[in-house]
Amino acid sequence: MKTQISALGAATLIAMSGIAQAGTLENLERERAMTIKTFLDSSLTIDERQAKLDSQRRRLVDLERIVMRDKSLRGQNTKNVRIAFKNYDVTFLGHASAEKGHTMVDHWLTQFGVNTDSVMSSRVGRR
Repeated sequence: MKTQISALGAATLIAMSGIAQAGTLENLERERAMTIKTFLDSSLTIDERQAKLDSQRRRLVDLERIVMRDKSLRGQNTKNVRIAFKNYDVTFLGHASAEKGHTMVDHWLTQFGVNTDSVMSSRVGRR
């Protein structure tokens, strides 16, 4: 009986050691990706998209604040941390769009060189 309990305890410890934990920056990236997916989702109506983006904006801004205040990121010189803070306007989409007075969609598209004029002057074609 003791060997079974010991084996079960050892198996539990091994299983628990493999648990992945996402940091604040990873959580922000995941939420930002879901927001961008909402931007591009053609199956949503305008009202559905707006309602979804309103709730996602609140979560995104909260996560951005958490990342900005995360003391464990200071002094970390990993590639992900460097890229995130170097590209502030894309990483901190909620804050950057509010600072510039744009919607999140407009701000995100502007960061990649897409604006109304470029969309309107484009033509649909096959490659």
